[in-house]
Amino acid sequence: MKGHKFLRTGTNFLKRIGGTSKKLRWRKPRGRHNKIREKVKGKPIKPSIGLKKPEKEKVKIKVVTCLREIESIGKGQNVIIAKFGKRKRKIIIEMLKEKGAKILNIKKE
Repeated sequence: MKGHKFLRTGTNFLKRIGGTSKKLRWRKPRGRHNKIREKVKGKPIKPSIGLKKPEKEKVKIKVVTCLREIESIGKGQNVIIAKFGKRKRKIIIEMLKEKGAKILNIKKE
């Protein structure tokens, strides 16, 4: 089920929660006669355990919270840098670039 979107109930009726809106997020259907909750054929699908991605397809991300954690990071690994000051963040970015890690939450300079 690659590239599936789980649509919130009523996105086709209400402009404020539909389309390309940021509020287009999954909300659990709770209505008594809700067609999505009842999994009626032809209606948007509801997330369930069987729709989980295989472990091989998942992107593994490592969060760096201190300088010591940089030692365990290898080449090509996805990294997110935790909250640091400007000076220490700059040092961490340089160290990760030397190792060849891919930083996911860096602003393009």
